[in-house]
Amino acid sequence: MASALLADGHEVRLVDLQVYRQAELRRQVVEFRPEAVGISLNYLANVPEVVDLAKWIKFALPDCFVFAGGHSVSFVAEQVLGHAGGAIDAVLKGEGETGAPALLAALPDRALTEVPGAVTADGPGRPPKMLHSLDEHLPARHLGGRRRKYFIGVMDPAASIEFTRGCPWDCSFCSAWTFYGRSYRRLSPEAAVEDLSRIQEPGVFIVDDVAFIKAEQGDEIARQLERRRIRKQYYLETRCDVLLRNEEVFRRWKRLGLNYMFLGLEALDEEGLTAFRKRTTPQVNNKALEVARSIGLSVAINIIADPDWDQAHFAYVREWAMSVPEIVNITVQTPYPGTETWLTESRRLTTLDYRLFDVQHAVLPTRLPLHRFYTELVTTQAVLARKHLGAAALAKTAGIVARQLVRGQANFARMIWKFDKVYNADRQYSEHLAPVDYQLPPPAEHPVAMPGRTQLYVHLPLSRRS
Repeated sequence: MASALLADGHEVRLVDLQVYRQAELRRQVVEFRPEAVGISLNYLANVPEVVDLAKWIKFALPDCFVFAGGHSVSFVAEQVLGHAGGAIDAVLKGEGETGAPALLAALPDRALTEVPGAVTADGPGRPPKMLHSLDEHLPARHLGGRRRKYFIGVMDPAASIEFTRGCPWDCSFCSAWTFYGRSYRRLSPEAAVEDLSRIQEPGVFIVDDVAFIKAEQGDEIARQLERRRIRKQYYLETRCDVLLRNEEVFRRWKRLGLNYMFLGLEALDEEGLTAFRKRTTPQVNNKALEVARSIGLSVAINIIADPDWDQAHFAYVREWAMSVPEIVNITVQTPYPGTETWLTESRRLTTLDYRLFDVQHAVLPTRLPLHRFYTELVTTQAVLARKHLGAAALAKTAGIVARQLVRGQANFARMIWKFDKVYNADRQYSEHLAPVDYQLPPPAEHPVAMPGRTQLYVHLPLSRRS
C-alpha cells in the first residue's frame, strides 16, 4: 500500500508496531504531522488497541484524517467506526493498493462515497476493487525499520514475500476465500524474482495462503532464481493435496533452500475434515507427511481444538502428536466475522470481547469446565513444546542458535523461554473476567438463512463485475 501511495506522489512513513513501541508512533505523529494516518487492522484481537490509538491521534492532530483498513476490519467496518466515536474517519474495506490512493485523492472534496471500499459514518460507498495485476506495486521495502527483529522459527532474521493472493478453496473456518471472493491471482515470475533479489535477509517466508497451487509458476520462479544464483532459506504454507499433486516443484525448491513447510491438517479424522470442509482425507494428509519427510523438509502442522473436546480427546491428540516427527501446533476453534462458522456458531458465543478472538481462547461453550479446558490445552501445548524446544531438541539447534547470537540475532533464543508467558491456564481463564470496553456486535437472536456465497465476499472477482 505504501508503494501505491508513493507512486501517487505522497510522502509516506511507516511504523510497524510489531517491532516498535507505541512511543515511536507518537513521536512520528508529533514530528511528521501527517495529513492522514492509516492503521492496518488485520487481526480482530487488535481492534481495541487500534481504536484507542486512533483516539490519541485525533487528540494530538484534530485535523488529521484517520482511517483503518485490512483483513479483519473489512468484516466489521461499521462496528469499528461506532467504537471510535468519530476518531476514525473511514474504514477502507478490501485491498489497500487500490483504495488508499483513491481515498486520499478524494479528501479535498470530501467525496468519500466515491471511493471503492470506503465506509464512513454516512454508510458504505462503492464496492472495493481488486488489483488487476499484483506486479503493479512491489513492496516499498526501504520504508521498513528494525529489519533484524523479524523472524520465523530458526530463520532469524527473515523477510516475507507474496507470490500469490487469495485461495480457491472454501474451508468453513477461514475468511481468506470470503475476502477475495475465491479468486486467485499470481505475481509474474519476473516480478517475484525481482522482489526476492531486493531482500537482504537470509530467510524468506512465502506468505501465500497456499503455495504453488500452479506448478508452472513455482517452476518458472525457481528457474529464474537458479539462473540468477539467488540463495535463501524458505518457509511456506501449502495444502496436503497440493504437495502431492506438485511434488516435483517442492523437491526443486528444496534444492533452492526450502527447509520449512506448514501444513494445515486441522483435524485427524474424516468427520473433523468434513466439518471444516477441507476437501481432503486422513489418507491424503498422511501421504503428504510421508512425502514431506522424503523431501527432507521440517514440517509444522496445525490441529484445531474443538471446544467440545474432553480429557480423553486431548490425551489422544497428545499421543498422536508425540508419535510423529512433525512440529504440531494447537489452535482453538474460533468463529470469525467473515467466515461461515460465524454465521452458524455466533449465537453460541460466550464472549464478545475482541481480545479473546486470537485462536488461543475458547469463545464457544466448552464441554469441560472452562479452566479445565485451558489446563488440558496448555498441558498439550507444553508436551508439544518440550518435544521441539526441550533439552534434547535444543541440542540439535545449538549450533544454529550460536551462529545467530554471534551475528547479534537473539529473537529465536528469546522465544524459547517465553512459553509460560504465552500459554498459562490461569491467565487465559482470568482474561475472560477482565473489563471489556469494546465488544463485537451481538449475533442475531434467531437463526437466519445462510446467505448466498457471493454475499459473504468483500471483493467480487474481476470476472463477475459489470
